[in-house]
Amino acid sequence: MFNGKSDKLINRYAIKCLSLLLLSIVLLTPVSAEEKNYQDNSPVQVPILLYHRFGPVAADVMTVTTPVFMSHLEYLRANGYSVIPLRQLVDYYLGKGPPPPPKSVAITADDGHKSVYTDMLPLVKKYRIPVTIFIYPSAISNASYAMTWDQIRELKKTGFFDIQSHTYWHPNFRKEHDRLTSSEYEKFVDMQMRKSKAKLEKEFDTRIDMLAWPFGINDDFLIAKAAEAGYVVTFTIEAHSANASDQAMKLPRYLLTNANRGKAFEWIFTNPSYQKTLLSKMTAGTKSKKE
Repeated sequence: MFNGKSDKLINRYAIKCLSLLLLSIVLLTPVSAEEKNYQDNSPVQVPILLYHRFGPVAADVMTVTTPVFMSHLEYLRANGYSVIPLRQLVDYYLGKGPPPPPKSVAITADDGHKSVYTDMLPLVKKYRIPVTIFIYPSAISNASYAMTWDQIRELKKTGFFDIQSHTYWHPNFRKEHDRLTSSEYEKFVDMQMRKSKAKLEKEFDTRIDMLAWPFGINDDFLIAKAAEAGYVVTFTIEAHSANASDQAMKLPRYLLTNANRGKAFEWIFTNPSYQKTLLSKMTAGTKSKKE
């Protein structure tokens, strides 16, 4: 039996799947020659890959089958790519470290789905790759689709996983912005960012200073509130490789589905510079009510 809170979490999860379905049908368009040359000559060109869940079959648009995920790792290994800790890339953007070496790539997974433990973990151990997972604490040990706190602790003990924040319960900030008054919205945003950070730091005794935006939604107001809450870097779902023109508080990631296999996956590495997708424009964020 699920309680009302669990049902609401599951409903939010279903809404996320439907909202991100657009991503699987939006085509990425190459940038102009001028912009492409600028980005390709950047000293940094690091694809950040974003996964959500895994399984034997693609039960929904956000599932990458385990064999397809393994094919991604095989491609990276066979073509001389190094999976680096996301923290290494973040340190570069914060001026704390050198640029990552050529042919670097980072891997992330959002939400805390139980398949990260059952399906992703064995391959992470096999290929010995670092992964950063962004979780929203309200689902953990509560929603049927999510990992437990003990399972996440097991991930952390391997030394391959870093745990970071995906807000407290994965809200749609655009909808909340329209629903709440200006003062209510500001309090809500503060709660989502600070409560998640505090809970994760308590559970794992680790530094929580990275935030992945739910649905990719962000704007200047949200970014400022994230900085106030103690986050030094945030991540979107804008589909291009992180390069020197990007800012630490708005780093891009490639949101992967099961359609990103074979040449569709290789394209990320052979054509690293793109215009923003239509979905990126749609999720660019909302204007502050104070405008």
